[in-house]
Amino acid sequence: MDALISLLEGPRARGAFLLRAVLEAPWGVRVRDEAAVTVLCVVRGGAWILPEGGGGGEPVEVGPGRVAVVRGPRAYVVADDPATAPQVDVLPGGCSVAADGTDLCEALDLGVRAWGTGGEGGTELLIGTYQVADAVGGRLLRALPDVLVLEEGELGGGALVGLLAGEISKEQPGQEVVLDRLLDLLLISALRAWFARPETEAPAWYRAQGDPVVGPVLRLIHEHPAHPWTVSALAAKAGVSRAALARRFAGLVGEPPMTYLTGWRLDLAAGLLRGEAELTLEAVARRVGYGSAFALSTAFKRERGVSPSEHRAGPATPS
Repeated sequence: MDALISLLEGPRARGAFLLRAVLEAPWGVRVRDEAAVTVLCVVRGGAWILPEGGGGGEPVEVGPGRVAVVRGPRAYVVADDPATAPQVDVLPGGCSVAADGTDLCEALDLGVRAWGTGGEGGTELLIGTYQVADAVGGRLLRALPDVLVLEEGELGGGALVGLLAGEISKEQPGQEVVLDRLLDLLLISALRAWFARPETEAPAWYRAQGDPVVGPVLRLIHEHPAHPWTVSALAAKAGVSRAALARRFAGLVGEPPMTYLTGWRLDLAAGLLRGEAELTLEAVARRVGYGSAFALSTAFKRERGVSPSEHRAGPATPS
């Protein structure tokens, strides 16, 4: 299993927010939902995505048949034209309000998972959001640009978008699970296609997979995070000295092997804490390579600034 496979196994939508938006121009929506990741598919018409806040990038056009992945939690505007002022704000939880604070949820409700101003000649978007960063994984999130746009053809010829379009308005037993898995497949397909692009500036850990020494070590860490690894043990597996591995790993990945291992373990722990409510802290600790709940709590608090219990009960903010 390579490092990318390990990371792509991470996306696990749980009760994701999905809807079909139908909007007549001129329209503009400011998204302040603080979601970790949003997947936006343009079925008809077109849209512009304008990042807001410090470091906001240039407007990005998303034409028909394209899929955009937007990394949160920073606010951004989606509009028919970059010059169109937002008329609606979308808040955490999906509530819609006008610029003056007037509640617009009922006014813009178009039925089952459908929202907007209506109109068959307007723009139609399919939108899915991962509210919790741990559903995707901190290391993968940090590798993403603010806005990523792909052609449907890069995602299997548009079959997944077509499936989502056909399922999003249905109300059947288990429908939320079906939609969650379709969203996962869309995101994973988008990320895989993006990493495959020759012009993609892949993160250091991804490029390092091809190294004959560091690549196997990364695979060991990802496949067996609970193993009591040391630099010496990893170096022995790679057939090099401890010093050689430490130097080569830091040079290619940008951090020492044990720092990378700690980050990977804590990313896994963060996902388990929110995604597996029945697991005790002790059980989570054992799964990710810590000898006790106390050891995991100490590392978690040191690296993330909150305790595991606070993280489990806390807001859906990205890592």
